[in-house]
Amino acid sequence: MFSTFPDGWPGAGLLLLRAAGAAVLIFQGAACLGAKHELKFLLLTVVCVLGAVGFLLLIGFLTRLVAVVAAMVGLSSVFFLIPAFNVGPLEIPMTAVLSAVIAVAVICLGPGALSLDARLYGRREIIIPVSSSKE
Repeated sequence: MFSTFPDGWPGAGLLLLRAAGAAVLIFQGAACLGAKHELKFLLLTVVCVLGAVGFLLLIGFLTRLVAVVAAMVGLSSVFFLIPAFNVGPLEIPMTAVLSAVIAVAVICLGPGALSLDARLYGRREIIIPVSSSKE
């Protein structure tokens, strides 16, 4: 699933992309929770999903899958499919579109070396033993 885990400046750039996307999601969840809405089950579920997706995106675990969810959240708030999103950072359509673009960039580029995915599934050194031919 993950072809490369760039390190150095590209890895730091991917960390910044993930952190920006995660910050928008976490702040949106906090804004939905702090709004004067009645906390119904669906709204509470959305807030928990936003927080979980933001946290997982921040640490870089299951990054591409979580970034797909983040992109869907951004696009759904552009088209006002979730009425509780009338508060917070995703209230303005341009912010929601930029959040979705950040998530798509993370999907395309992967998590980077500064992620939990790189630690779990990253580069491995494969040592092939020298075979002795006894004929």
